[in-house]
Amino acid sequence: MPFDFRRFDIYRKVPKDLTQPTYTGAIISICCCLFILFLFLSELTGFITTEIVNELYVDDPDKDSGGKIDVSLNISLPNLHCELVGLDIQDEMGRHEVGHIDNSMKIPLNNGAGCRFEGQFSINKVQNVHGAFNALGGADRLTSNPLASHDYILKIVPTVYEDKSGKQRYSYQYTVANKEYVAYSHTGRIIPAIWFRYDLSPITVKYTERRQPLYRFITTICAIIGGTFTVAGILDSCIFTASEAWKKIQLGKMH
Repeated sequence: MPFDFRRFDIYRKVPKDLTQPTYTGAIISICCCLFILFLFLSELTGFITTEIVNELYVDDPDKDSGGKIDVSLNISLPNLHCELVGLDIQDEMGRHEVGHIDNSMKIPLNNGAGCRFEGQFSINKVQNVHGAFNALGGADRLTSNPLASHDYILKIVPTVYEDKSGKQRYSYQYTVANKEYVAYSHTGRIIPAIWFRYDLSPITVKYTERRQPLYRFITTICAIIGGTFTVAGILDSCIFTASEAWKKIQLGKMH
């Protein structure tokens, strides 16, 4: 007897004339197909949509930056002469620079009545740093007291954004509060100043773009199709069996 490879077929075909179509089966089949289509479209939308996953971790202050943060400063003071403008930098690591001038420039405004200060420098990645790195870009403040000092307190959270290709971009998120006051020295003189105080969080927030893997999408679709048809088949079988039993009961009553 020749070997018949068809014996491995676990999906044996039943002749069509041995099957019995029913209205209930047709309704269940249509509902089943609509349900599968709905779930398929839902999964397809989730598959092509990029998900943003966020996580928190403790930052290493020396990683990738040598414990430094690059700062860019650009402040316009329309009613202050350039010779009166200076930059001081200090932090809790012991750094205290008075009149920092490296990589800085003073540009007269309003025919010399005002000044725009531009500069670039690096600061240590510690708390209580006094300086600025464009955290308040575009902000405009007016004061009625020309001798008033302005104090800006910023809570800085380091942020990393990683796209699908694995490329990372480093940035910062922040909240800011400010107050205006008149400051006096130990000699009683009024010393107006603009302070930018940064409180750097040791916790870094990381946002990662993720897309559902193809194998997971295919697995989910197979589970949806197989599970839906299985449940629909069980439901149709139960309804058909109950219907046949009810018909037999009715025939028994007639006899």
